[in-house]
Amino acid sequence: MEKFIIDGGIPLKGEITPSGNKNAALPLLAACLLTDEPIILHNVPNILDVFAMRSLIESIGVNFTTLDDHTWRIQASEIRPADLDPDMCRKIRASILLAGPMTARVGELHLPPPGGDVIGRRRVDTHILAMQELGAEVTYDRSFHFQASQLHGADILLDEASVTGTENAIMACVTAKGKSVIRNAASEPHIQELCHFLNQLGAQISNVGSNTLHIEGVPKIHGGEFTIGPDYLEVVSFIGAAVVTRGEIRIKNAAPYYLDMIRLVLGRLGVRWIVEDQDIIVPAEQSLTIAPDLGGMIPEISVMPWPSFPTDLMSIAIVIATQARGSVLFHDWMYPSRMFFTDKLVGMGAQIVLCDPHRCIVQGPTRLYSEKMESPDIRAGMALLLATLSAPGQSVIRNVGQIDRGYEKVDQKLAALGAKIVRESA
Repeated sequence: MEKFIIDGGIPLKGEITPSGNKNAALPLLAACLLTDEPIILHNVPNILDVFAMRSLIESIGVNFTTLDDHTWRIQASEIRPADLDPDMCRKIRASILLAGPMTARVGELHLPPPGGDVIGRRRVDTHILAMQELGAEVTYDRSFHFQASQLHGADILLDEASVTGTENAIMACVTAKGKSVIRNAASEPHIQELCHFLNQLGAQISNVGSNTLHIEGVPKIHGGEFTIGPDYLEVVSFIGAAVVTRGEIRIKNAAPYYLDMIRLVLGRLGVRWIVEDQDIIVPAEQSLTIAPDLGGMIPEISVMPWPSFPTDLMSIAIVIATQARGSVLFHDWMYPSRMFFTDKLVGMGAQIVLCDPHRCIVQGPTRLYSEKMESPDIRAGMALLLATLSAPGQSVIRNVGQIDRGYEKVDQKLAALGAKIVRESA
């Protein structure tokens, strides 16, 4: 186990380039199972969750070749519907993404329950219902068993706009016989990337970016080459790091066209940035004043499916709010444990009232003090890292493997911006 030692209170300055989108890389790796031809993926993020997914896929016979640190060649010429290692599946939530492509390609999969962050119950019913609509038989006895001799196109209404549920349905529909419609589909940037990737390989997916996808099944898809886009969650995390340290940074190749709603919501906290082509410049001068609702009412920031404000950025927004003047209510109805990291911010001096598992009120600005603590999950861990960068004095964050699951060499990137951060064995 490793820890970060951070000397906070130093404004960040300089340029960084974000890594590839973790949440795009995981379904793209799963989608490689749909063809026996080689696929080359560029800009693969060098993070723990992606390597865990690679190990899982290699265990069923897929060949990986590392061409460079961020480029992989994948060929699933022969794959077997073997039982997956339960310990490997518990490492990542994304193991569920094998259900769609494996059922479509070989007609069978035994899948132990998926793991992932401990942020509350994360149901998989949406995946099961979608696969059943396409003609798969799904049984559960301490693990899932998917089986189908041939998937058939269907009109699928997802019971929730699940990201991974949508991705599984897309991958299953691509080679299903006939036409499919996926309604109430999630439309996050990584889902759009999955659709563009599959279309490059010969799939026929239309209405990409909407919540109603039309898919014409094809007999097979071919190999190809694709570059994973930047991780918008990492981009916003570094925007937050610059804001809470009163720094000024340029984020290169940041894909700002995905950030309109995030810009609107963080603008309510007084955060602003400048867009230059594909770059984002975060200026040192930030008002950091919370804009009240009409009549001077306390504003509410609530998560919703894309293109609204994403749940994965709630923790970052809460840390930013501790440095903004005024009061704001945060509401994450999706996960009952998302807010539980706020006790660590309170321990650093933040004025936060946890109303219930889903809501908290933040009153700012408050000076944060250095502290020693654990990283509870990927997003909360990154949020705590931002808090320690803001707090003068020396802080320690243990269990940083949680942060490493979603952020590539984050300590090195921050150090390049002037942060005093050291990684040590705990």
